[in-house]
Amino acid sequence: MANEAVTGKSGLTRQAAAYGLGLMTLLNFVNYIDRYILPAVAPRIKEALSLTDTELSFLGSAFLVSYFFTSPVFGWMGDRFSRTRLMAIGVAIWSLATAGGGLARNLGQMLTARGAVGVGEASYAAISPALISDYYPPDRRGRVFAIFYLAIPVGSAVGYLLGGAIEHQFGWRAAFFAVGLPGLLLALLTLTAPDPPRGINDPPAAVPAEAGSYVQSLLLLGRNRDYVLAVLGYAAYTFAVGGMSFWVPSYLNRERGMSLTEANFMVGVVTVVAGISGTFLGGYLADMLAPRIRQAHLYLSGVSMLLAIPFSWVAFTAREPRIFLASLLVAEFMVFLSTGPINVVIVTVVPVAIRATAMAVSIFVIHLLGDAAAPLVIGVVSDHVGLSNAVLIMPVVVALSGAIWMFAAWKPAAGR
Repeated sequence: MANEAVTGKSGLTRQAAAYGLGLMTLLNFVNYIDRYILPAVAPRIKEALSLTDTELSFLGSAFLVSYFFTSPVFGWMGDRFSRTRLMAIGVAIWSLATAGGGLARNLGQMLTARGAVGVGEASYAAISPALISDYYPPDRRGRVFAIFYLAIPVGSAVGYLLGGAIEHQFGWRAAFFAVGLPGLLLALLTLTAPDPPRGINDPPAAVPAEAGSYVQSLLLLGRNRDYVLAVLGYAAYTFAVGGMSFWVPSYLNRERGMSLTEANFMVGVVTVVAGISGTFLGGYLADMLAPRIRQAHLYLSGVSMLLAIPFSWVAFTAREPRIFLASLLVAEFMVFLSTGPINVVIVTVVPVAIRATAMAVSIFVIHLLGDAAAPLVIGVVSDHVGLSNAVLIMPVVVALSGAIWMFAAWKPAAGR
């Protein structure tokens, strides 16, 4: 059945599907390098532009605000027009804007550059999961999404490591040039990805002829209880991940006395090890459990977040470096374990014809309530009570995410 689904009347062969998945994963990898070059060099930008912690946090939020506001637009377009062309335009925009950050001379210019990065990345992030879901049948999507989302921890870690290394040798501006400009070549490569008919790997009954109006799509999503709860839990997840990603290097530098290079290296190594192992295992484990456990993807996501609570708390309270490092490693592993499964839930519980819209709305919500808010909230709290106290917000939202997903799995919508 899997082979037939992948080599159906669309002419999409297994090789073409693998090529598309590989290219989407590569783009996701570069996407996260460009995102995390900022926190890697944030302390140097703070010094160069004379920023407060609150102003510095605006840089993280600027990218995300433009990202989530433009995602619904690209989601609507992604359900109706060429997905590869839309993504190619987005890749070109985010690459130029990333490089443009290296030219900024004040807060306003840097905010503009990071906001443009968010616009470019929104086109890719809203469309790529829906495209990948058309490459493979439902029973393989957990492991396929695990491969795709491996790019998050690896790209994030490379962003930290590259940012720290390039900044140390050539200054923080050079870091933005080095990671941004090569993306223009990837924009051209994006046009070679297959764009099969929507829903080609889903049962015919699940594939409406076309998407309805945008308002109709939003109303349909709003009435979908499983989708709403999955996205709300994902927002809390994203707050925790966004907060850690932006502030942990600065936390280690200021509160633990590490050099910025050491802090970025430690965060990069922990993110790679925990992210690769957690993301990879989560996707495969969810696919294995799905035939045996109802709502397996949701249960796995919820349990993994609940298990992360004590380790995330210890990571920000223990003074012994070994305990801190081990706790952060386990906490990130547990958090990343849910990445693939929860995204499978989001694309599976909605109609095929509005998957890109569903992903776009998900992006809007998780960033509005999640990592667009996290850097600012933690930065404001830090200015009042210190960074060591502000980071304790993160274990609390980890607990909230796990609770929402466990409730969704325990009481699914009727018929699920």
